[in-house]
Amino acid sequence: MFQDITIEELLAKRASGEIATIDVRSPSEYRSASIPGSLNIPLFDDAQRAEVGTLYTQVGVEEAKERGLQIASAKLPEFIRQFKEIEGQKAVFCWRGGMRSRTTATVLDLMGIRAYRLSGGFRAYRRWVVEQLEHFDLKARAIVLGGNTGNGKTAILHRLLQEGYPVVDLEGMAGHRGSVFGGIGVEVRNQKSFDSLLLERLLQVGSGPYLLIEAESKRIGRVEVPAFLMDAKERGLQLRISLPIEERVRHILEDYRPEENAEACMASFLRIKEHIHQPIAAEIHRLMTLGEYAGAVRMLLESYYDPKYDYSSDRLKAENTTLIEADTAEEAALRIKEILAAEYGA
Repeated sequence: MFQDITIEELLAKRASGEIATIDVRSPSEYRSASIPGSLNIPLFDDAQRAEVGTLYTQVGVEEAKERGLQIASAKLPEFIRQFKEIEGQKAVFCWRGGMRSRTTATVLDLMGIRAYRLSGGFRAYRRWVVEQLEHFDLKARAIVLGGNTGNGKTAILHRLLQEGYPVVDLEGMAGHRGSVFGGIGVEVRNQKSFDSLLLERLLQVGSGPYLLIEAESKRIGRVEVPAFLMDAKERGLQLRISLPIEERVRHILEDYRPEENAEACMASFLRIKEHIHQPIAAEIHRLMTLGEYAGAVRMLLESYYDPKYDYSSDRLKAENTTLIEADTAEEAALRIKEILAAEYGA
């Protein structure tokens, strides 16, 4: 018979690499939010889940169970095969630790494949995440990368992350770059997914001497950054990155790929067009229509984004801000590593 496992027990096993977590909910539920790193082997697809759910609410529990059994029985060979391909210990979960995960764990046990069932399912995990973030004790000091749009802050963080530095990539977790153009070409995440990814990373680096983050506003795309992290950002060491305008334009063109995302870029521009001096806005619009994106980006930076950033950055305390002037993001990353080495021996 299968065995239930608590969230704390599951996470301890995951941290040591002992166990794989498998989400047996439908693909749309999995895409909406799941335990980070989980595989998706759905007992029902989206249409089947809707069918069983309709029977449950409009006809009766027994009819829903009978239909669910018919659907599951037809797909058991492939279902079992997928589980057999996963090495090591396994834990399955559904929304609330109910019929889908119980059925899965029972069938796997009958086939000689032992699997734990997460007690309370994803709903219990979500409650745990919210509670952990509400009471999180962040000991690490925030090293905050700021600077005008296009200054390579994300590229710098990714480089440092690859080298093992304690980076918390808030934009990556949100699936959004934080501006009106921020959702172009990326998968925008909801609050549940963001919270799970953020907590997982903070548990890894939050008790260290420092962590590296980008200077974000409280809202990034569809999500909000927890208050304790925003407070840490305000108190942290501010590193203001400054690259040449040509390098900034190049970064933006690489990140947003306007030739591939022309329609989305134009739609985003039209949302802010009225806030730009009209002769300049008209010229930007013309350049974008012609596909001359480098010129359009440069004008957007100089006439819209740079004045906005300069206004907001005036609030930062000068004595807590270090200016890093560099020709490239790679050079700026080296300067940051020198600062960290001097401060923390890192």
